[in-house]
Amino acid sequence: MVAWDPSARLSHAMRNFLPSRYALIIVLVASVSLARNPDDKIVIRSLTASEHPGDAPDSIYVSGQVATVLRFEQEVAPDKTQLLGWEGRFEPLLVGSKKVVVEPLRELGKDERIPLVVTLQDGSVLQFLVRPQRPEGWTDHQVNVFKDRDSYNAVLSSLNDSLKRERELREENERLKKEETSVDHALAALLVKGEVKKTRFRSEQVVVLKDGDMEIRVETFSGRGKAAVVVRLTNTYSDEPWRFRDARLIADLTSYSSLPFSLRMDRAEIVPGQSGTIAVVVDHSAFESKEGLRDLALEIFRQDGLRQVIVNLDHALVRK
Repeated sequence: MVAWDPSARLSHAMRNFLPSRYALIIVLVASVSLARNPDDKIVIRSLTASEHPGDAPDSIYVSGQVATVLRFEQEVAPDKTQLLGWEGRFEPLLVGSKKVVVEPLRELGKDERIPLVVTLQDGSVLQFLVRPQRPEGWTDHQVNVFKDRDSYNAVLSSLNDSLKRERELREENERLKKEETSVDHALAALLVKGEVKKTRFRSEQVVVLKDGDMEIRVETFSGRGKAAVVVRLTNTYSDEPWRFRDARLIADLTSYSSLPFSLRMDRAEIVPGQSGTIAVVVDHSAFESKEGLRDLALEIFRQDGLRQVIVNLDHALVRK
């Protein structure tokens, strides 16, 4: 089933149990302009800007309708700070105290580069290029700009950045260690390879959809104490690869945190003409609530944080 009003249809589906086991899944292909991942990475970073006119401008990465703040060490001159060619694409530039706020009205095209010239009160002129969100899926929410990399604030900011990266790597290593011994991750690995017979899952429904340049095949499985979904994506576009960002398992559309699940994929980037498979295994505990068993929804997001597909998972997929 294809729906162009995903919020309403999904909310209705999740309020009602589906009696037939052949109707255990509702798949909604979301218009990419409708839903952005609430878990988009909040990026605060630092850079040392050069005043030399021969140096390449530093890049600032932005997203549509998201404010990006540039923070400087000294006051900014509002009358000498400008975003070139912003009309129709950005909100008016906000300049005050030591800050400059940039907010696009929409997502920038992949080749768009908008010059930003910032003049400080001491006459220093700093140049930047405002660019679309990075392929890795992050946007600059705050950029701390320094002129002297050896200043106290610059060194302190660099140290904090290093400590943050170290903490993130440590957390990622811990997560990978847990996955190595996880039964659900092993099951997802078998499903992504098409080895369903080596598991106790039973196929319940297959839905094939077309969304723009993506062909999508979704198969749901019931299992003892578990449910599973296998999503196969085929990129029919002639130019751009499709890149996986992340996935979330939620109980309702107002949720901002994901329930636990196990995921495996055979490739995170799907070039034109290529297909990729994502397999997800959900334990029965995720379906449990104070009121009893509940339906869940699996959301899959592409690289720019926009939702590609929603799969409704009926609690009856979990067999005793």
